[in-house]
Amino acid sequence: MRCRFLIILAAIIGPRLCLADAAIEGSVQLPKEHAALVMNKRYEIVAKGGVLAPMPPLAVIYLEGSFPKPNVSATKQMSQKDLAFVPVLLPVQVGTRVEFPNLDDTYHNIFSFSPAKRFDLGRYRSDERPIPSVLFDVPGLVTVRCDIHEHMRALILVLDAPFFTMSDSDGRFRLSGLRPGHYTLKAWLTSKTTREQPVNLTNGSTLKVNFP
Repeated sequence: MRCRFLIILAAIIGPRLCLADAAIEGSVQLPKEHAALVMNKRYEIVAKGGVLAPMPPLAVIYLEGSFPKPNVSATKQMSQKDLAFVPVLLPVQVGTRVEFPNLDDTYHNIFSFSPAKRFDLGRYRSDERPIPSVLFDVPGLVTVRCDIHEHMRALILVLDAPFFTMSDSDGRFRLSGLRPGHYTLKAWLTSKTTREQPVNLTNGSTLKVNFP
């Protein structure tokens, strides 16, 4: 009886698993670094001419298309450590709750005036419990600041897409576990620059995509 149940279960689940084995890999040509970078290569958010971007450069690559809505909300973290946000760029899916733990021996006051999410967590120390958090339920770019330490700045990119990843420092990326179909692959580089390419994924394939 158990053997028969396992056979039926494999017949139901097997084809679904096979439909999610496409992948995309490639590279994004990242913006050139500015000369005035911190020598230890610690990531930060810089503003130039009203454009926000991570330095050294990074890209967020994501797949746009028709996907089912998530049933369970995820939780991510953006820490405050050594008077800086870690990470400084955080991509999340719509419906994700982000916690902001304070790992410094001082107060922080995290806030944002971005249209996609306005909030002010007030002043809190490292022993604050529960950890202050915010639910990001609208897609868009959110600039996160500290009201006490003016140099602190980070970005949360809220995506209406379940498949996304960060590039490495050379612009290389890989997305896997994708279903076959027609989609739009996008590469976010700055608050004003997002590149895109249409892609057609077939079952079991690995598509090579390079953004110039």
